Amino acid sequence: MATTYQFKAVGQDGRVRTGSLHGESEKKVIAELRKQGLTPVYVGLQPQGKSELKLPKFNFGKRKDVLFFTQELSTLLNSGVPLDRALSITTELTTRAEFKAVVSDVLRTIKGGKSLADALGTKPEYFPEFYVNMVRAGEASGSLGAIFERLSEYEKTHDELKGYIISSMVYPALLSLVGVATIVLMLYFVVPRFAAVFADSRMKIPTPTLILLEVSNIVRTYGAYALGALVLAMAGFRQYIVTPAGKLWWHTFTLRIPVLGDALRKAQTSQFARAMGTLVANGVPLVQSLGISRAIMSNQKMSGTLEMVAQGVKRGEGLSVPISRAGAFPPLLAHLLSIGEETGRLDAMFMRAAEIYDGETRAAIKRFTALFEPLIILLLGVAVGALILSMLLAITSINEVAV
Repeated sequence: MATTYQFKAVGQDGRVRTGSLHGESEKKVIAELRKQGLTPVYVGLQPQGKSELKLPKFNFGKRKDVLFFTQELSTLLNSGVPLDRALSITTELTTRAEFKAVVSDVLRTIKGGKSLADALGTKPEYFPEFYVNMVRAGEASGSLGAIFERLSEYEKTHDELKGYIISSMVYPALLSLVGVATIVLMLYFVVPRFAAVFADSRMKIPTPTLILLEVSNIVRTYGAYALGALVLAMAGFRQYIVTPAGKLWWHTFTLRIPVLGDALRKAQTSQFARAMGTLVANGVPLVQSLGISRAIMSNQKMSGTLEMVAQGVKRGEGLSVPISRAGAFPPLLAHLLSIGEETGRLDAMFMRAAEIYDGETRAAIKRFTALFEPLIILLLGVAVGALILSMLLAITSINEVAV
């Protein structure tokens, strides 16, 4: 059954056209547009009750803006649209005013005689060194469309993995926060009501209840000071870990955390392998690729070993031997790279390693949450159970006195 799809496409004259087509699926509508000599930019279902075209909004931060920019340029350049016209179309399609201004500045810089890589390099807050060097390699080899396609795949995969890690950690963090808040509120508001019952009584208070009342008194008396001290400590710790020494210590420590450290190591390995595979496949020299990959890695402990790896490459040791000797990456990576060097397919082996460690990162995160969630529930259950038991002992004591 045919469905009405809205489309936005670019004609051979470079003009943007919008409209609607009937088709059985988006793929068939896209094929029909291509037959008409149009390059599809967006194809989607017509919003119910509305006749105007609704384009997807990319208003979720800089990375989403860059991903949208990369995907659109990949589509347009691979369809034969000239670079300046492709950038102009991308400006029209961009919905966020701030990023629209960024693309407009890039377009003006290109029209002023600079290369695309140099123009993007003027916006480092949006386009990092890795991105700029990839574009530079594409310009040198005449394969700019293919480069943007690879960059689009890289950005999308990186964001998906990062999003998976964050979403996996939300529930354990929320569970911990709610549990601790519940215990503090009970100690601050509920337990003092029992203290009032025993205040004028000469009856013997059960030891667990006595401990509970003392803890509640400490929380009420010093809770605000403790909270202030905690906030100051966290602020100081945050300031420390942004210093070079503090950052190195923190990144080293996180890699040693049971289960979680393994997940972080594999996530960094995946990021490193994907970046290297993308760079090497597009002709960026190996030593330069290592330098760029080092700059985009977030863990300083692991990225710091790449300087030693680069020195080994300069000495003619290849890549697998220095990687193995560095000891920062999982052993399988060195074996895969050794095979890549022997077969002359180093780029393919890097991409294969990225796929492997993407999957292993997800598995490691699942293992961590599978262990962490029951542990948090158990600890909170014991704490809440002890609190309730202490109050029940107090109630039982009051009833015995009454009898």
